[in-house]
Amino acid sequence: MLKLAPLATASPASAMELSPFSKSGQGLLRPLSNLLYQRKGLTLALLLAPPLLWFGVVYLGSLLMLLGQSALTFDEMAMSVTAELTSANFVALLVPANLDIVLRTLAMAVAVTLGCVAIGFPMAYYMAHYAKPAEKGFFFVAVMLPMWASYIVKAYAWTVLLAKGGVIYWGLEQLHLLGVLHAVLGLPAVGGETLATSNLGRFLVFTYIWLPFMVLPIQAAIERVPSNLLFASSDLGATPFQTFRKILWPLAFPGVVAGSIFTFSLTLGDYIIPQLVGPSGLYIGSMVYTLQGTIGNIPMAAAFTCVPIVLITIYLAIARRLGAFNAL
Repeated sequence: MLKLAPLATASPASAMELSPFSKSGQGLLRPLSNLLYQRKGLTLALLLAPPLLWFGVVYLGSLLMLLGQSALTFDEMAMSVTAELTSANFVALLVPANLDIVLRTLAMAVAVTLGCVAIGFPMAYYMAHYAKPAEKGFFFVAVMLPMWASYIVKAYAWTVLLAKGGVIYWGLEQLHLLGVLHAVLGLPAVGGETLATSNLGRFLVFTYIWLPFMVLPIQAAIERVPSNLLFASSDLGATPFQTFRKILWPLAFPGVVAGSIFTFSLTLGDYIIPQLVGPSGLYIGSMVYTLQGTIGNIPMAAAFTCVPIVLITIYLAIARRLGAFNAL
């Protein structure tokens, strides 16, 4: 019987010895790999160290610096900051002129948030339950398209659109609705001489720019609502409004809160749109810019900056109490 000679095969150990890099690589990585495998806590600490350092040093560090600056004293005679601690900056926020700035900014932030919900919720509902794939893609592009352009470009473009002789005035004139526009612009706290110098125009620009931040979270929340629940509600005799109030709105409410956090906080801190569109009158962002950039009163600017932080904290506490984060 013919016997075949066994093929000469190299063992794994001998194969690794043939590689010029394997021996040194194994010598460096193997002990480290064994150590990380055996100590899960060390592995987790190494993974979380960079983001925790970023959060602790950059975010909390800057926040603490901000709070520290707000407690310093500004010498108006010398136009310089001294290290003397004081609470006068926070007390000064209650002065009628400063309180008016806070309330004006807060009112616009609430109005913009409600406007974004009113416009964004029907759009998100249609995208989630009725739009075909091609339509959904179109809506996604349409919603995201404003975010592809520069923020400054969009704000300046709206100043042209809202001005007298602009596209909006021309369109309303063709529809014979200029009388309605003038009647709206005559309303106190809403109108102004023109759309470009009115709170209505400022509201339109804010709503346009922040709307994508509201539509996308609501759309994601509505997509998680099972259609069977809506059909069952209708089968049991509920009206469309009852289905919306009892089923859809409570289940989509976390998405509304998530979107409103963006629109509310972004409006509170914005300082470009109030300078370009709307009537005279400072907002929190423009007041901070004026105090720090023009006057040099950094402590008072820091105190003003704490106002949106406090308002957002109160807003999140209310949302948490309403159970908005339970379904996130």
